[in-house]
Amino acid sequence: MAAFFSSLEKTLVAGLALLIAFIVLAGLVTGQWIRPDHAWFTFVMRWLHVLCGIMWIGILYYFNFVQTPTMPKIDPAEHRAAVTKFILPQALFWFRWGAAFTVLTGLLLAWMNGYIVQALLLHKGHHAIGIGMWLALIMAFNVWFIIWPNQQKVIGLVEATADEKAAAGRTAGMTSRINTMLSIPMLYCMVAQQNAGL
Repeated sequence: MAAFFSSLEKTLVAGLALLIAFIVLAGLVTGQWIRPDHAWFTFVMRWLHVLCGIMWIGILYYFNFVQTPTMPKIDPAEHRAAVTKFILPQALFWFRWGAAFTVLTGLLLAWMNGYIVQALLLHKGHHAIGIGMWLALIMAFNVWFIIWPNQQKVIGLVEATADEKAAAGRTAGMTSRINTMLSIPMLYCMVAQQNAGL
């Protein structure tokens, strides 16, 4: 059992198998089977959007609530280099692609539901989701065009002097904090639209 769960790939496949088993069981119990119609495809897109969003915002919160406050407590001679060399590049990979796919699935979902233009233009009836979308777009821009280029200097993917690395770390850290701040109203707006929160 331990060998099985030591593999991320096997764990993900098992999760998908469990999902399929749940769907089949639910169909057997309720008599309602999946009909691959527009409603089902928009549901799947919403599920993918939420899944990607959990990856993105989860890692954003990991950086801000766990890694950033903990790094100064780690002895530089011991483990700090290991975090920067091994953990940070992996976390940044999932972080930036989580952001990209959250935005992509969100825009596709808005298009599939027919409100993408109304939301982006903040038309009446689409204020909450529109504000949430714009905040998410700003945050994703920050990830790809401010945080990632600066973190590349910090982790040594781009050559930089010690002073440039320090400045890049401060810029990436400040922008990450800005994204954390923006995530609070962004998540509220995303939930508020369909749950009458505004």
